[in-house]
Amino acid sequence: MLLPTLLAMTLHQAPSSLTTVSEQSGWTRTGRYSEVESLCRAFPKAFPGKVRCDTVGTTPEGRPLLALVASADGTLTPAAAARKQRPVVFFQGGIHSGEIDGKDAGFWLLRDLLAGKEQPGVLKRVTAVFVPVFNVDGHERFGPNHRPNQNGPEEMGWRATAQNLNLNRDYAKAEAPEMVALLKYLHAWDPLVYADLHATNGAKFEHDVSVGIEPQKSGPAALRELGVKLREELFTELESQQHLPVPFYPSFIEDDDPSSGFAYGVPPPRFSHAYWAAHRRFGVLVETHSWKPYAERVKATRNIVASLLRLVARDGAALRAAVKAADAADAAGKTREVVLTWKNTEQKRTIDFRGYAYERGASDVSGQTWIRYDDTKPQVWKVPYFEEIQPALTASLPAGGYLVPPAHATWVEAKLAAHGLRSQRLAKPVASAAVESFRATEAKWSIQSVENRQTLNVKGAWEPQSQTLPAGTLYVPVAQEGVELVAHLFEPTGPDSLLSWGFFNAHFEQKEYVEDYVLEPFARELLAKDASVKAEWEAKLKDPAFAKDARARLRFFYERHPARDVQLRVYPVLRIQAAPQGLAAVKPAKP
Repeated sequence: MLLPTLLAMTLHQAPSSLTTVSEQSGWTRTGRYSEVESLCRAFPKAFPGKVRCDTVGTTPEGRPLLALVASADGTLTPAAAARKQRPVVFFQGGIHSGEIDGKDAGFWLLRDLLAGKEQPGVLKRVTAVFVPVFNVDGHERFGPNHRPNQNGPEEMGWRATAQNLNLNRDYAKAEAPEMVALLKYLHAWDPLVYADLHATNGAKFEHDVSVGIEPQKSGPAALRELGVKLREELFTELESQQHLPVPFYPSFIEDDDPSSGFAYGVPPPRFSHAYWAAHRRFGVLVETHSWKPYAERVKATRNIVASLLRLVARDGAALRAAVKAADAADAAGKTREVVLTWKNTEQKRTIDFRGYAYERGASDVSGQTWIRYDDTKPQVWKVPYFEEIQPALTASLPAGGYLVPPAHATWVEAKLAAHGLRSQRLAKPVASAAVESFRATEAKWSIQSVENRQTLNVKGAWEPQSQTLPAGTLYVPVAQEGVELVAHLFEPTGPDSLLSWGFFNAHFEQKEYVEDYVLEPFARELLAKDASVKAEWEAKLKDPAFAKDARARLRFFYERHPARDVQLRVYPVLRIQAAPQGLAAVKPAKP
């Protein structure tokens, strides 16, 4: 419902310098980024000693990426928060800048918290870190038609950055300059809770917000238990405020078919909340329903962040203790397996979901089935909900860690630093090291690029061998905080590995060749002198597809030629069961 009385109160009580364009317009518009810059200067002046404005980085188009830090007792730096063991809640708006609810909700909430009108005293027990707009350049690609499936504001920004990257696919690969800057800032603060504020795409229904929290079904058991408790108490508060939250992203299993139901999912760490959960903290994905009026969406976002601040302030000690225990287990090398992907089981239950009457039928425009909602007729849908998950791909970790050759060490080292991960270099070579190497038996590139990269899917296995390790080799131990992300980055078959994102594609491209006129006589000589090769050849010829493929037939002999490239399709990263000798000093984990 709309909130005219409350809106009038906020306008009447707010200092004019801190009143947003959104409030002034009655929640029909949102301000440009110049407003964020102005408010970031105005808040510290209005609340001296309680707010600080940080410049996190600079965007590709030269705009400042800004953050507001708020604490009633002046705990305004990461060092101060660590010294006081102060819990931190970090929340951000505008990672997709058309979904801008979080920006206006955050300014409204922080102003009332600092003025003592909302939860007096809470900012003495928790520090709030607020990034109003993450995708700043996308925010300034401003226009009225960017979200046709969204009810307000009148104009808004764009989903992707100026480099046309989707930041909420960039966490693991950390390629966008905005992402690298934000990750360093995020790890410096090390918040217990990291909330990413969105608005949905999709269908029409009555539920006004979804909140996804992990760990809840993934991660260490102690953190899962706390994640469930956090979600249950948050939902109790939201429901008492007349919200209709759901604990899953409300996307139908089959597009445009409500009867197909919903599924709980745990995504890989390319996404914000999954990324932070991989660091043994609590990641929160807030998705207001895009068809609700902007005023209602902003209010829902405000209420969620306010509740998170209150709950973390209350339970900060317990949350910190659980996080500290999980970190200690990881640092001691007790994490021996990491789930890289999850899947739903066949288990399901029927839930009541508050939707609207709808019709589905054939379209004379597209020729496909299309859906038409009647949002004047609320309707309870009884639909299946698949909430049980199980591991789909699990990696067993080496006892030592991963080795990155000098040719790739510098850029990999920079990514690890952005992720708050430790690494070391070999100061001197190791003549013979027992390692594991991964050779792909199958490698398939994506037909179309994904987030500016041609992704690569491989199959294969780690095999033991002995190798020389040159000086400058990068060693990434698994016995460290953040080991789950280490596994996601370096296990080649994982969907968010550096290999899968295409950073090692050149190693899967054939560079040297043997001409056909050389292979032809070599094939005849080999068949004449090697009975085992001849038997293998004759067996292959029984495959009709192979028999008809001239290139495959010649490749059979190329792979047995002494000039073949023995490094083709070999992943350049190695695994080792113990730290190698000759390592340089440990690099700090936090930037």
